[in-house]
Amino acid sequence: MDVVIWSRIQFAMTAAYHWLFVPLTLGLALVMAVMETLYVVKKDEFWKKTAQFWIKLFAINFAVGIATGIILEFEFGTNWSNYSWMVGDMFGAPLAIEGILAFFMEATFFAVMFFGWNKVSPKFHLASTWLTGIGATISAYWILVANGWMQNPVGTTFNPDTVRSEMASAAAFWEVISNPVAVSKFCHSVTSGWVTGGIFVVGVSAWYLLKNRHSEFARKSLLVGAIVGLVGSGAVMLSGDSSGIHAAEFQPMKLAAAEGLEDGGNGAAFTIVPGIKVPHMLSLLATHDWNGFVPGINDILNGYTDHEGNVIPSVAEKMAMGREALDALAIYRSTEDPEIKAEALEQLNANVQYMGYGHLEKPEDVVPPVGVVFWAFRFMIGLGMLVALVLLLALFAVWKDKLADWKWLLWAAILCIPLAYLAGQCGWIVAEVGRQPWTIQGLLPVGVAISSLSAAAVQTTFIVFLAVFALFLVIEIRILIGAIKKGPEVEPLEA
Repeated sequence: MDVVIWSRIQFAMTAAYHWLFVPLTLGLALVMAVMETLYVVKKDEFWKKTAQFWIKLFAINFAVGIATGIILEFEFGTNWSNYSWMVGDMFGAPLAIEGILAFFMEATFFAVMFFGWNKVSPKFHLASTWLTGIGATISAYWILVANGWMQNPVGTTFNPDTVRSEMASAAAFWEVISNPVAVSKFCHSVTSGWVTGGIFVVGVSAWYLLKNRHSEFARKSLLVGAIVGLVGSGAVMLSGDSSGIHAAEFQPMKLAAAEGLEDGGNGAAFTIVPGIKVPHMLSLLATHDWNGFVPGINDILNGYTDHEGNVIPSVAEKMAMGREALDALAIYRSTEDPEIKAEALEQLNANVQYMGYGHLEKPEDVVPPVGVVFWAFRFMIGLGMLVALVLLLALFAVWKDKLADWKWLLWAAILCIPLAYLAGQCGWIVAEVGRQPWTIQGLLPVGVAISSLSAAAVQTTFIVFLAVFALFLVIEIRILIGAIKKGPEVEPLEA
């Protein structure tokens, strides 16, 4: 178990570090594209210089994000080789498309965007800026297709001859890429990036206003950032609603853990914090039915009938069927007798959907760390609402010309930059810790997915990665702060 724990810690650290760069990339891509569009439409050099400043910050963030993403993908092969073997034919497809199509697309147009100001026409440069952001967004989609499949494995069949989950047809591939969990996760992640990018722009602009520097640049940048961030906040709420519906349908244990719901029922209440509940709200969010049935942890462990009347077996029953599937697989692969092989295959196919449960030691293994998921969910929502409120107040302050008077709001905007990042990290804690113990929901637990490594080897690479990542983060922050202190070239420094 030390190997499992350390492999999970290393992957979590790498993924969390990578997500420091992705949301800002997605958010700044939209901000800088809007600003350059204003330049091309209005033919105003002010907006050109404004766009160039934010593109410079985008480029700094983009460069470091690429390096961390590559390391993250390599870890599938180094630390999770059993997982990679079982799903390599399926999992590799979206990641390959992401690398070949999206990554090269954004890299190509990034070069034109960053170096081509005086080499191509304004309209072509504007197209390159938009396509850089679109490429980054497409890249996120293919990665989240892979992640969504781990949360809800659709479109594949288990091949007992290769011991792999495989896509058998083009229709299966379409089912994978249109997976509702992947689509909602993509929308939620991208729009949360807009919020992060928006509050980053607002916060940096607020710093200039507090320093009485680049006032026009700061006010107009703050306006664009606040609008982008608020649009993102609204979209995050909508996509969050669909994520809740999908969690209730495909990952009820994650939803139960996020709510700390031990015993479910009809008309389930939503817990704001322990002791404060909103009656019926959880049922409404999870099923869009005021009195819909939401299972709790004990219901899932003991078996229940869902809100559509389907009888869901207990975890113990799923474990028994999973062991039957594993036994049938062993017989199928060890015999040459056609009749025994056919009988084993029939037994395997009857229970294959619960095969992962056969690896578990006890029913309680399916319960994730409830406290971690419960509080991460509330921090995500609370911090997200706080950031949205600050964005709304910033937009109101611009409208009423109150920015100079509301210095408290400017400081709040600066403080909300790290809070937006924290909200995003909490969201991923809910998504990934909430689905434990599974690497693939219901099919492959983490204890079976790891590579044959020693705990010491994983600890060593963890320490090396942590040191390198910390160094990269310090360097990036120093470069960003240096660029921000230098400021844009849109107006002289004000005394």
